[in-house]
Amino acid sequence: MTLGQIAFLGSGETSLAGGRIFETLARSLSAPPQIAILETPAGFELNAELVAGRVAEFLKTRLQNYKPEIHLIPARKQGTPFSPDNLEVLRPLLTANIIFMGPGSPTYASRQLRGTLAWDLIRARHRLGATLIFSSAATISVGAWSLPVYEIYKVGEDVHTKQGLNLFADFGMEISFIPHWNNADGGIDLDTSRCFLGMERFNQWRALIPPDETLLGLDEHSGIVIDFQSQTCEVHGVSSVTILQETRSSLYASGAKFALEELGNFQPPKDLREGIRAEVWDLLASASAPQDATPPDEALSLLQLRKEARARKDFTEADRLRDQLAALGWSVQDAKEGQRLVKI
Repeated sequence: MTLGQIAFLGSGETSLAGGRIFETLARSLSAPPQIAILETPAGFELNAELVAGRVAEFLKTRLQNYKPEIHLIPARKQGTPFSPDNLEVLRPLLTANIIFMGPGSPTYASRQLRGTLAWDLIRARHRLGATLIFSSAATISVGAWSLPVYEIYKVGEDVHTKQGLNLFADFGMEISFIPHWNNADGGIDLDTSRCFLGMERFNQWRALIPPDETLLGLDEHSGIVIDFQSQTCEVHGVSSVTILQETRSSLYASGAKFALEELGNFQPPKDLREGIRAEVWDLLASASAPQDATPPDEALSLLQLRKEARARKDFTEADRLRDQLAALGWSVQDAKEGQRLVKI
């Protein structure tokens, strides 16, 4: 398992600071960028395509030296032709090595992506090395708890919290994210820090989530890149990030590096496939399989043993053998005509 990097931006994905973060991540790839931009966070807007399209145009220019291939993923709403469960809409995700989500509504994004094929594909691609980049609303949505910014700041609902997509649960960690941490749009008359809520309402919201939760505040035009291979975090941009935990608070300025353990006890999945449906791995294996890939004898022997285990209905053993094959780099596809191996 080769976990890709994950970047979180407090704002400004199309700013000078945001462009530098994108370029840093593109430079670290071993192949030209295959970028998938999800429209989901702004999927409720009539101009969702334009919101994502502005990011695509920015990246086309900013990363032109890297020859990027950029795809918009119109996974806007469940139960429609543009559903996050529609494979045809999601197909570019199968080979993307950079996946981006940005502006919109955090609670809408969480609600539309939870339990979907799109969210499983994003997590699976990350486990296979793809870079994930989240900005603004998307940054909030992938946390353990989602700050309902629109509902409180715009609609006037009482302070409350909602569950996010909890991406870091895959790694045994509970982290929630607050972009626009140092926002000052309200000037001297109105506190709009802490993602427009202000300190008073933010403290009310924080009291509603578990006390042992890690909160990561990201200043505007600033971000953090998490490298799971070196287990380090690096701050980028013009300002800083803030870590809030039950008994301490830490601030790291741009250019600072700190250990991943500062955010919690990192525990990678024991199995590549853990918590992600088998269908997803089959799709990814088919998308990336070389045409002339020939399974080695060891893989063919394990495939035969799996066939025998399934015949005697020993599905526990069959699953164990499937995992052994995955460790060798082969995915098993079950079809009417029998089993076949596809190179991961």
